[in-house]
Amino acid sequence: MPSPRRPGRPERDAPDQRLALLQAALDAFVAEGIAASTLRSVARRAGVTPALLHYYFGDKERLIEAVIGERLMPVLQELGTGLAVPVQDERALLRGFVQAAFGLFERHPWLATLWVREVLSEGGALRERLMPRLAPAIPLALAQRFAAAQRGGRLNPDLDPRLLVVSLIGLTLFASAAAPVWRGVFGATDVDRAALVEHTLALLERGLELRHAD
Repeated sequence: MPSPRRPGRPERDAPDQRLALLQAALDAFVAEGIAASTLRSVARRAGVTPALLHYYFGDKERLIEAVIGERLMPVLQELGTGLAVPVQDERALLRGFVQAAFGLFERHPWLATLWVREVLSEGGALRERLMPRLAPAIPLALAQRFAAAQRGGRLNPDLDPRLLVVSLIGLTLFASAAAPVWRGVFGATDVDRAALVEHTLALLERGLELRHAD
């Protein structure tokens, strides 16, 4: 670990210093939780003094906002690429979202851990900060698309479009967050991202095809 620098203005030859501090903060939030992370612990992880964090971000609240705006939101907005499909093509919409979601969690393995701890868990530090920014762009937009599909007769009328979004997120987020558990339980080391995508799409598109017993 590099030796902490002396307090003061950042050195001229360190243009990536702020980016490195943001990454250290994200790493701390994932490993320790946001509530347990302090400017001092983030600085220690980055190998700098707390004064340097104060110089760039002022306080912990501003650091959290910077991590959300510059690290978390750009990653989550990648899900939007899966929604850029023609209207009235719900199969493409499902496929786009599922592929984008599993790809996202594979490229950013920290995301599922942070989401479960700081958004889903009661008292998580990101729920109130993140949902107003994210809800209109992804879950509400998806629900609107599914509702339009129902009105057009293209989607099972027994489904609730809002709960279909919940199911989509659960099938992708939970499967990613719980992968170490279910891979251990089932010895499923052979299940890669492609297999997860195909299984999820088969479940969504064709369902369980259950039949009543004779």
